[in-house]
Amino acid sequence: MEKSKIWLSSPHMGGTERNYVKEAFDGNWIAPLGPNVIGFEKALEDYLFTGIEKSDYGASNKGGVAALSSGTAALHLALIILGVKPGDEVLCQTMTFAASANPIAYLGAVPIFVDSEKDTLNLCPIHLEEAIKDRIKKGKKPKAIIGVHLYGMPYKIKEINKISKKYDIPVIEDSAEALGSTYKGQKCGTFGDFGILSFNGNKIITTSGGGALVTRNDEFKNKAVFLATQARDNAPHYQHSEIGYNYRLSNISAGIGRGQMEVLDKHVQLRRDMHDFYVEIFKEVPGVHVYLEPNEDYFCNNWLSVISIDPVEAGGLTREDLRSCLESENIESRPLWKPMHLQPVFKNVPFYGAGIAEMLFEQGLCLPSGSNLTKEDRERIANAIKKCFKFS
Repeated sequence: MEKSKIWLSSPHMGGTERNYVKEAFDGNWIAPLGPNVIGFEKALEDYLFTGIEKSDYGASNKGGVAALSSGTAALHLALIILGVKPGDEVLCQTMTFAASANPIAYLGAVPIFVDSEKDTLNLCPIHLEEAIKDRIKKGKKPKAIIGVHLYGMPYKIKEINKISKKYDIPVIEDSAEALGSTYKGQKCGTFGDFGILSFNGNKIITTSGGGALVTRNDEFKNKAVFLATQARDNAPHYQHSEIGYNYRLSNISAGIGRGQMEVLDKHVQLRRDMHDFYVEIFKEVPGVHVYLEPNEDYFCNNWLSVISIDPVEAGGLTREDLRSCLESENIESRPLWKPMHLQPVFKNVPFYGAGIAEMLFEQGLCLPSGSNLTKEDRERIANAIKKCFKFS
């Protein structure tokens, strides 16, 4: 009999989502507007901005959230609002999912990929500034910086924001994987000129599919909602002066999100517990490094727990050996994101770096991290890892 699948990160319902969805059906709000959309946006705004009195990074206790159909849609709208046009250049972290880079291409702009650093696996400030200087020297000042909180780990916010201010280049903070993570107590998603959230089925909370744009500017939120609802002008007939998009989140999906917000902090703690589980398993295994927060300023939601395996120190055992061993036990794991500058679709795009992202891709592995993993699941994972590394 085949063992049940242990997924990398599967949806985890809290129980109250049905109530909000039922309200949508009972009130016939089966549309991309309604009480759940408004309530979900309010819950996100309260979660992200409450308690921020003063920040070194521009945030205040006032912020807006536009609930959208995906995180990709949110990133696309952020680039549009920032005025990115065909031929413009946008700096983007190379180690990320394609959705961080694709919206740049939607607009006919050019992504400029930047390497990672080893502490957080995220955007390297040194190579970022190198790229900015070189693009300016070539007569093309970049229009925006896209930084990603990879696997929930905050990027080097202090350093990146300093560079942003120095060169007057806005930051789009891709927090698709980082809802619940903080830097110096402030929620990720509130540090950039725009923040991006995702509620895909594998994220820390889900609306089945969905995302959000976060901004501290009411005008920008209103602009995002306008563009996301086909850019319909204020007229009694259908009139359009701008190109719009069908990007608004449905009231039913937003109802799921309202229920998920009630268990967000619980889900974060459960994923952090899974991370601690891996720290304990690998604490005396040569060649295996479990990625941790660099210091007390960082609080990671541990959306996915990440390890790297040095084959030399691990006696020849590789990342792929462990992945295959887990797969044989019907346990899903996955290599880190393949860097964007190595993707065939972006093969001719400029890249600035020193090979850190490539090394992380070759040696890194994401392990099952869901908030709904059971004690029995953990035992199966532990036994498979011990079998692979031949220890007890």
